[in-house]
Amino acid sequence: MICLQSCGRDPARVGRFLQSIGRNVATCASLATLARDLEGHDRNIDHHTARSYMTALERLMIVEDQPPWAPHLRSRSRLRTAAKRHFVDPSLAVAALSATPEHLFRDFEWLGLLFESMVVRDLRVYAQAAGATVRHYRDNTGLEVDAVVDAGPGRWAAFEIKLGAGRIDRAVRALLKFAGRVDTERCGAPAALGVIVGSGYGYTRPDGVAVIPVGALGV
Repeated sequence: MICLQSCGRDPARVGRFLQSIGRNVATCASLATLARDLEGHDRNIDHHTARSYMTALERLMIVEDQPPWAPHLRSRSRLRTAAKRHFVDPSLAVAALSATPEHLFRDFEWLGLLFESMVVRDLRVYAQAAGATVRHYRDNTGLEVDAVVDAGPGRWAAFEIKLGAGRIDRAVRALLKFAGRVDTERCGAPAALGVIVGSGYGYTRPDGVAVIPVGALGV
């Protein structure tokens, strides 16, 4: 907060802005959405102000957006271009909202988003060491993929991130549908398709999709 205050920004307002990012972590929330989230406290935050706050937080390496992946597609689906919002460390979202373990266990949807943000952070660490980037996919049909690791032309892998094992089958269907839309003649075949989960054993399903416990990343 000290650095932001020295730039002429109100620490209390910045705190509320951080809370809004925390509530919308790992989503494609727009700056307008973040600003509207604060209207109950402060009606003076407009798009320009929200943009200046976000830029300052990016420069301080507090937040880091996850850009979309734009593959060549076989289908006529239209790609969405909004980035996903993440803190550099997802524990900052918990701290911004003063969330306790009891809060997390009462809101499994938000807990799942925090888990996704944590996994994206870890994937970024491993990807950067290999000269790759971590992006996401979203199109106008509602199809989404949580993370696409792009290592350059023809070198990519896609992952769904699910905290609960009960969501693996649905995640696999999304990955296979997504892979079927990518023009592999122009983008290359995926190096891997996987579902990253919170616990359990790692294995490869008969359909070729790997199930990867988060503790096995980087092994």
